[in-house]
Amino acid sequence: MAWEDNTLELVDFVLHIDSHLAEIVQDYGQWTYLLIFLIIFSETGFVVTPFLPGDSLLFVIGSLAANGVFSLELVCITLLVAAVGGNTLNYYIGRYIGRKAFDIKNSRFIKQEHLLRTEAFYQRYGGITIVISRFMPIIRTFAPFVAGIGRMSFSRFMSFNLLGGMLWVLLLVYGGYFFGNIPLVKDNFGLVMIIIIGVSFIPALMGLLRHGARDRLRQADRKKMAAEVQR
Repeated sequence: MAWEDNTLELVDFVLHIDSHLAEIVQDYGQWTYLLIFLIIFSETGFVVTPFLPGDSLLFVIGSLAANGVFSLELVCITLLVAAVGGNTLNYYIGRYIGRKAFDIKNSRFIKQEHLLRTEAFYQRYGGITIVISRFMPIIRTFAPFVAGIGRMSFSRFMSFNLLGGMLWVLLLVYGGYFFGNIPLVKDNFGLVMIIIIGVSFIPALMGLLRHGARDRLRQADRKKMAAEVQR
């Protein structure tokens, strides 16, 4: 049916808006700032929208800013306000819903696996999760929500929220600004995005390795103490 085809085209357009951004700017001009604000705000502000583009969109915006399509300063401010504001809304939604969120059945938009994984990550690393998760697709959408459920103080949350938001926006936008128009990068953009997403998981991997090393040391100490007691 025609309406189904149109719906699928719209969904595909939204999911891959980073590849259509130059065309959108040509058609809508300054309204594009509002569009990218809404996308980043929604991607970080609602647990049901982790599928929206984040890292790749920021990188593309940076590469377009290098060509004068966007004002670098204005777009960074727009993205920072969207990222911090979205996280803040997500935090308050988590505070409002509370532990009842873990009773919600799996759906197309919310999966308990993602929620539980984020909670485990949050319990292990505490508030720094808000910063690290910025560079981890899906988890960054659930991290402020879980922080709200866990009743993290708002002032503590905001300090991590601001730091994480600034690092995320500036690193990816400026990465696109300085490297996005290099021919090798432009010709292999899909591969570059995969690398960016892969690099996004490095902080979490390093943290897990450190945590695993600490666990092994603790277990070795316990065995040593138990052996001494038996003597």
